[in-house]
Amino acid sequence: MRQELADISVQEPSRQRTATPLAWLLLAPLLVWVVTFVVAPTLIMLVYSFCQRGTLGGVVYDFTMTNYAAVLDPTYLRILVRSVVFAAITTGACLAIGYPVAYYIGRAPQRWRNLLIMLVMVPFWTSFLIRTYAWLTILKSEGLLNSLLLQLGMISEPLQMLYTPGAVVLGLVYTFLPFMILPIYTSVEKLDNALVEAAFDLGAAPLRAFGKVIVPMTLPGITAGMLLVFVPALGLYAVNDVLGGGKVDMIGNIIENQFKGAARNWPFGAALGMTLVVAFAAALWYTGRRQPREA
Repeated sequence: MRQELADISVQEPSRQRTATPLAWLLLAPLLVWVVTFVVAPTLIMLVYSFCQRGTLGGVVYDFTMTNYAAVLDPTYLRILVRSVVFAAITTGACLAIGYPVAYYIGRAPQRWRNLLIMLVMVPFWTSFLIRTYAWLTILKSEGLLNSLLLQLGMISEPLQMLYTPGAVVLGLVYTFLPFMILPIYTSVEKLDNALVEAAFDLGAAPLRAFGKVIVPMTLPGITAGMLLVFVPALGLYAVNDVLGGGKVDMIGNIIENQFKGAARNWPFGAALGMTLVVAFAAALWYTGRRQPREA
């Protein structure tokens, strides 16, 4: 009898349900959306990246690799490295701020969690651009922050906070902080208290229990949050345009200029975009490899 139960338990996970026509029908809208707005634009951009720029802009369908060679120009490499650094700083700051917040919400009494999550979601109730422009009134020389510091006597003259790299990073952190909090909160909410209590019972100090038990158990949320912050922060250009005043070049602004600005070099902009796509795919592959495998 035991042998039969063991055979059933071994064979059970191997059974796979075949998708029915109804399941494919329900999935069809999502597939159409992905193909239309993700796959097709990416393929168009891939084709453009191997084309040449027309005399007055546009695309000439002559195969060339010069666009990808131009990506390796030291000027653009410096901008790309700067963008990666800014995105990494943004991700680190969001993790440092977001993890304690997510942990507090996840361990809060059940009756308060929905309210706290709603407070995290409040920024999404208004337009992204409106929220970004609001920082202008806070960071400008006559803005709220400088006025407060002057009133408190902490500074003798207004600080130049606007149109600086710090303002850009601040705007990025403000924009993407909820994307770090929410996935970490999901992992914290599922945290098994018995394992944490067992660590304390075995003599682990709070810091050791946090590093050896809590962090590994919430690692999926941390990884998801880092991806949700780093990937869009690398290519976002609106925050830099508003809070950086166009003085801090980032890769997103360069791509925007190729398509919408004076450069009008769509093939080169497509090559830069495909470079980011490959970088994103590599990041996803690496994080997937680093994820612990379930037994």
